Amino acid sequence: MAVGVFDSGLGGLTVLDALLRRLPDVPFVYFGDNAHTPYGTRDADDIFRLTCAGVERLWAEGCDLVVLACNTASAVALKRMQETWVPADKRVLGVFVPLIEALTERRWGDNSAPREVAVRHVALFATPATVASRAFQRELAFRAIGVDVEAQPCGGLVDAIEQGDMILAEALVHSHVEALLRRMPRPEAAVLGCTHYPLMEEAFRAALGPAVKVYSQPELVAESLADYLGRRPGMLGPGRQGSFLTTGDPQPVGNRATLFLRRRIAFDRA
Repeated sequence: MAVGVFDSGLGGLTVLDALLRRLPDVPFVYFGDNAHTPYGTRDADDIFRLTCAGVERLWAEGCDLVVLACNTASAVALKRMQETWVPADKRVLGVFVPLIEALTERRWGDNSAPREVAVRHVALFATPATVASRAFQRELAFRAIGVDVEAQPCGGLVDAIEQGDMILAEALVHSHVEALLRRMPRPEAAVLGCTHYPLMEEAFRAALGPAVKVYSQPELVAESLADYLGRRPGMLGPGRQGSFLTTGDPQPVGNRATLFLRRRIAFDRA
């Protein structure tokens, strides 16, 4: 009954943590492609190839359902994977849709025509590849009309977080927020479009100010997956054991993960 969770590095641990709290009886296998992180500066074909390789590894662990806890992979590779690559007996889900459903106040599976929503001015903070894909705007257009999105590519932020340099990461957050606010001075909502960014959520909130509602993904994704599995329990795979896998050196990856989640995490080499 295992479910796979894939990320280019350690940011997906923020989603995994929320999943473990929401679905404590489900074993999760986490795969971090730390040898190739970050994905946010790679081209689309490279992201597709690496994401497919990670998903296949999770299928081998008995995870018929895999959550891409990586916005770059979700934005750049997921649609192509679902249309051309994922077999009928497997499922690969992304992290954008639960976020957009919360933003537009639409329930999962609501396929009615797009309509006007309360929020009109949205700031999107994401990796350069996610911003370039315009996947957020595309998914939003399926559900809402009249929403102005200003996207800010946050170059360097994932690297700083992965390296544990939170002083640099906080400085980058303030720099990127200032750059966006010069183009959109009064956003009503801000979307943290990378699973690393919840680790810097307080810095984003401080830089944006109290008038801006900040949407972060982990709890939204966890609630969405719980709803999905409630309606499709057959998608729970045959795997029975939760684990942590990485393409990088397991020791330093585990040490950084332990700092992220504030509990001991031991990784095995994928």
